[in-house]
Amino acid sequence: MTDEKFRDLVIQYEKLVFTVCYQLVHDYHESQNLTQETFLAAYRHMDGYQGENYKPWLIRIASNKAKDYLKSAYARRVQLDEDPAREQIADLRAGPDELYIQQETAAAVRDAIRSLKEPYQKVVSMYFLEEKSAEEIAQLLERPVKTVQTQIYRGKFLLREMLKETVGKERE
Repeated sequence: MTDEKFRDLVIQYEKLVFTVCYQLVHDYHESQNLTQETFLAAYRHMDGYQGENYKPWLIRIASNKAKDYLKSAYARRVQLDEDPAREQIADLRAGPDELYIQQETAAAVRDAIRSLKEPYQKVVSMYFLEEKSAEEIAQLLERPVKTVQTQIYRGKFLLREMLKETVGKERE
């Protein structure tokens, strides 16, 4: 098999191999590494493969690589409770059109927040964009917690109304 044909094989099956690895190890970065190891092993043993359908062969290599990883002492020693890359993997499952809609929606919300008048802009920005609690915002702005909670509530209402108008205009 020529290098060009092998490159085409990698392009054709890389997502499938990554998915197999991720389903077994549940670690985004390690799945990327295992995907590379899978194709490296396939390249090394390409001459010994006698079939014409590469898909089951690559899946078997990928699953064996993932199982070997799980058996290793390293995997047993190092276990993270939460992997921040899991959000990225969820984003990868969404199609390009869904990602575009999510990005456009987020941009519309940010624009709407920026157009709010004070004190709502600062409070809502800290609440939604910086993900701070009402208590944290109250402490940072040196305001009573109840005041901040009321401002968040009113800011949410104003945002909702603005976004209804924006979405209504886009649908027309």
